[in-house]
Amino acid sequence: MKIVIPDDYPPVISGTKHLEELKRLGEVVVYNTRPESEEELVERIKDADVVVNIRAYCKFPERVLEKARSLKLISIFGAGTDNVDLEAASKLGIAVTNTPGASTEAVAEHALTLMLAVARRIPQIDRSIKEGRWVRGLVTQLYGKTLGIIGTGAIGSHLAKLGKGIGMNVIAWTFHPSAEKEKALGIKYVPLDYLLKESDVISIHLRLTEDTKGLIGEREFSLMKKTAILINTARAGIVDKEALIDALKNGKIAGAG
Repeated sequence: MKIVIPDDYPPVISGTKHLEELKRLGEVVVYNTRPESEEELVERIKDADVVVNIRAYCKFPERVLEKARSLKLISIFGAGTDNVDLEAASKLGIAVTNTPGASTEAVAEHALTLMLAVARRIPQIDRSIKEGRWVRGLVTQLYGKTLGIIGTGAIGSHLAKLGKGIGMNVIAWTFHPSAEKEKALGIKYVPLDYLLKESDVISIHLRLTEDTKGLIGEREFSLMKKTAILINTARAGIVDKEALIDALKNGKIAGAG
């Protein structure tokens, strides 16, 4: 069995015990650079029985899958499956697996870190100190502020706990709100427009689908407070990039991470 890791960059599995465990299962080929083209990706995986996709960088549309004639399994190191054409994979008899929950705490903590970094202006203050300047400016205290969470799967739910842990009021929106989860987390589900208007920090935790692509655009930014902070540790495509740039340049929101 040939196992190919087409994009371990920056390295995640190289040099770890997990790689040694994989080698017990068959021939393992690890690439420590990103493929520069779709053709190069095909060249890397064309003889593979199994592909372990460490990063979301590599995309697997039908035209790529069709050329990997030996491929039986794509194992995704993470929860998101939007980089694989699942319908095509099913048609071609290729199983696709993911690891939901494996990075729940890590991503939620990263979202909290970004919230604090933007609110406390840590990058700007760090830069000014290194330049020998002491900049006195207002920073935002998150205690007592409202955290709006868009998507309350495992990561969004864990962030709700972290937000409440630092004294934030937590509201949320999701496609399928649950009264049981609302009670368990001590949050309040609200309409999306209400969340955008009332939140001091908005954190996105959704999968990228046709329903969520471009969910946050010009209209949604116009609803936000000028002091609001937007955090997106989900997929970039959920937020309209041009609308985000415009919102930051023109002071429609205070910051993003």
